[in-house]
Amino acid sequence: MTTEYDIREIMELLPHRYPLLLVDRILELVPGEKIVGSKNVTINEPFFQGHFPGAPIMPGVLIVEAMAQTGGLLAIASTPEDQRGRLIYFMGIDKVRFRKPVVPGDQLRMEMALIRHRAKATKMGGVVTVDGNRVAEAELMAAWER
Repeated sequence: MTTEYDIREIMELLPHRYPLLLVDRILELVPGEKIVGSKNVTINEPFFQGHFPGAPIMPGVLIVEAMAQTGGLLAIASTPEDQRGRLIYFMGIDKVRFRKPVVPGDQLRMEMALIRHRAKATKMGGVVTVDGNRVAEAELMAAWER
């Protein structure tokens, strides 16, 4: 079963809000397997004021955060409904690589897949592309609030 979410549905599931909500839409979601999300990068993003004036580039840490939020939605959807409602915290990152800069006008496509999903922690791997070109990749770990 594939599911799509718009921004309202994303905001019902994630606690993040502007300026740190970095997922605009879920294009595909298969609980227990994978998720595809998107983020439209605009010049109005607050981080472009200082990163870098005259040559705006999206900070890599925020690209990873967009991956983590997309992955968080996958983890939530992959958890039985009676166990939802707890916060999920980003706890680790491995194998991160940045391949190309992300600039205003780009649309990030975050593709995340579960590697392991347990009651207390989740591990997933993913890639971020812009126009079919890989801009970042990483493995992320998250833990559920106790």
